[in-house]
Amino acid sequence: MAGEWGKTSLADLIDIRHGFAFKGAFISEEECGDVLLTPGNFAIGGGFKDDKFKYYHGSYPEEFVLSGGDLLVTMTDLSKQADALGYPAFVPTCPEGRHYLHNQRLGKVVIKDKGSLNARYLYYVLCSEEYRHEVLASATGTTVKHTSPERIKRFRFHLPSPSEQRAIAHVLGTLDDKIELNRRMNETLEAMARALFKSWFVDFDPVRAKMSDRDPGLPKHLADLFPDRLVDSELGPVPEGWEVGCFGDIVEQMRDKENPPASPDAVFHHFSIPAFDEDQWPKVERGENIKSQKSRVPPGTVLLSKLNPEIERVWLVDIDESDQAVCSTEFLVLRSRPPYGKSFAYCLGRSPAFLQKMGSLVTGTSKSHQRAQADAVLELPVVLCPKPLAELFERRVAVFLQMTQVNRRQSRTLAAQRDALLPQLVLGNVRVPSD
Repeated sequence: MAGEWGKTSLADLIDIRHGFAFKGAFISEEECGDVLLTPGNFAIGGGFKDDKFKYYHGSYPEEFVLSGGDLLVTMTDLSKQADALGYPAFVPTCPEGRHYLHNQRLGKVVIKDKGSLNARYLYYVLCSEEYRHEVLASATGTTVKHTSPERIKRFRFHLPSPSEQRAIAHVLGTLDDKIELNRRMNETLEAMARALFKSWFVDFDPVRAKMSDRDPGLPKHLADLFPDRLVDSELGPVPEGWEVGCFGDIVEQMRDKENPPASPDAVFHHFSIPAFDEDQWPKVERGENIKSQKSRVPPGTVLLSKLNPEIERVWLVDIDESDQAVCSTEFLVLRSRPPYGKSFAYCLGRSPAFLQKMGSLVTGTSKSHQRAQADAVLELPVVLCPKPLAELFERRVAVFLQMTQVNRRQSRTLAAQRDALLPQLVLGNVRVPSD
């Protein structure tokens, strides 16, 4: 520990303000009104998640509108492990025309003297193991865990000078900034892949352009792959010469099973529903810690969840040939059939029209455990394009999706570096040059 760092409590440096009790009657998952932030918008380990938003279309006091750069901490966690309890996140700038709202399950951190405490350094203190241990040790509740401003503010730690705070925040922040850049780049790459799939194989834009004597916007050798008229089919108008088949014509289901508990010392890459929902990265676990039979996951496959198919869970597998990988039996393990590639299968699985068809297949009365049967999914009708076009799409889009996997691997490495550095820097065991 750096001896010259004075020890202080969070209570000396910050206040934490409760949010507003927004009325449940005006809360919706449909995009109407302003965005009501919840603990579900906090990443495990700290940070903001811009998905699974809830929306509020009632009235509220203006003081509970958040600004970009506000620092929040979770006061309640609905998960059984309290995975995100007490973790921090900076509020990003809200999209134009909407506001982010501060609800009662979140605490807004207000720094008393910004000259003595750097906000980003504070963020990393609130991500530290020592702080995390204290929050969990003082939490109340059984299934639902709670903390309070007073419990959080009791945390004591050694505080470096403002210049060293800035230096530490810069080192850790540079890693987080690159991780965030990779995430945004992946969003763009995925959007490009899906937009091209929708244009060619859902909306048939090049065909419609040729029908209207418009330029399809493609080089001639590509435009010639599309016909110049649509014909009727059981799925509605489709390009002339294309066929209507089933999803099973594009993919085959891999049905091999694995019993990890029978190999307790083996190391598996475990593709589970919680791992997908957290950060779409499989957990590396020993066989003894995986409690039930799983499906084997070969390289080059695509995983498609049949559990609650209205929730989009389509996973492009990224593992090496030497890796042992398994997945929840809630996933279908799919390998593309030539001439279709895994990029085509992945984009089709993520297309809204296909997911809507899957949703019509569900069985089960419980809303949280509705499933589509595998055989019924494979029999869903789809449009089959000619071989040259399927191969061309794969060549174009595979590059985008391979880049997303490279970025995701890099981000995992950067996150591991950040997690190793954070306690050393916050405790003063490793010093960095300051201003």
